[in-house]
Amino acid sequence: MTQTTYAVAGMTCGHCASSVREELGELPGVRQVDVDLGTGDVRVTSERVLDFGQVEQAIRVAGYQLVR
Repeated sequence: MTQTTYAVAGMTCGHCASSVREELGELPGVRQVDVDLGTGDVRVTSERVLDFGQVEQAIRVAGYQLVR
């Protein structure tokens, strides 16, 4: 298992967090997604290191943007 933390811009409420969790949760190998609205951090626990492009796309589909 691996954990990776991503900074996401634009999340402000529970619905935001839910949308991000749902989209990232659909990626193969993802076991858990934790969102901290206060910091904008999203911690993903997965079976393997995820492809950055897939993570970025999932967050974009949810309506938000990765901070690089």
